[in-house]
Amino acid sequence: MHTRRSLLLLFLGLVLAPLLAPAQDKPKGKTVRLLTVGNSFSQNATKYLDKIVEADGNTLIHHRCVIGGSGPEQHLAKAALHEKDAKDKAGFYGTGKSLKQELVAEKWDIITIQQASIRSHDVANYRPAAKELYDYIKKHAPDSEIVIHQTWAYRVDDPRFGTTTAKAGEPRTQKEMYDGLSSAYRTIAKELGVRRIPVGDAFYLADTDPKWGYKLDAKFDPKTAKAPALPDQTHSLHVGQRWDKADDKQVLRMDGHHASPAGEYLGGLVFYEFLYGTSAVGNKFRPEGVDADYAKFLQDTAHKAVDAK
Repeated sequence: MHTRRSLLLLFLGLVLAPLLAPAQDKPKGKTVRLLTVGNSFSQNATKYLDKIVEADGNTLIHHRCVIGGSGPEQHLAKAALHEKDAKDKAGFYGTGKSLKQELVAEKWDIITIQQASIRSHDVANYRPAAKELYDYIKKHAPDSEIVIHQTWAYRVDDPRFGTTTAKAGEPRTQKEMYDGLSSAYRTIAKELGVRRIPVGDAFYLADTDPKWGYKLDAKFDPKTAKAPALPDQTHSLHVGQRWDKADDKQVLRMDGHHASPAGEYLGGLVFYEFLYGTSAVGNKFRPEGVDADYAKFLQDTAHKAVDAK
């Protein structure tokens, strides 16, 4: 009798133990606290970052300090205005905080800086402001890692290129712009002793790929085009041509600077690999309008760029 009871209790114990045991927490993903000190290009490159991070079960805490078209000088000037008069609204970002206040708001893991894209091709444009901004950030966030976000070259048909009146030292092609900014960012990163987020490398790799790179639509003539006709802009990493309304008329405009959804996705993938130290290949997030095969190519390209840096 006692033997049967013992066996019954043993059986019940084996069955009920897992049910009564305290629940085990699921493995937690990695959390990164990121502060980007930049312009519209840093906004472009991180637009989808939170969704990419979330798709892999990780967490992102991200604040942006944005000045349109800015480089280090403009951020330093805004910081100086706040230091001079803490009530001066010109010393604040759109967040309602100054750079100093943003720097101390969190224990940032990573803080990014960058150059204005139009000036990115010449290393002389980075000095001395890049070092001064680095020092200012280190003063107020000494435990954070400062890295440099490498921006990208403009689209091959951007109005900046192909002009016969270009100033000496100005890039005349996408390749010249990429070569210049690539050298400049690497040089400044070495001078500051910081790591580099190679978004510009990824853009150029994708843009020049024989299969997936953007190709001009030779059949489209912007001088004779009428709305809503647009060129074939498949695989453009840049916004490109679009129709805007101005004075009750449709005007064809060209934006070869800023990233398209595909470019924003590529930038986010590069940031993700850099920040989290894990491959973006196979990430489940894909923006609307970016087909699966092209998304796979962009993931592979981001991985290649980060792996090669």
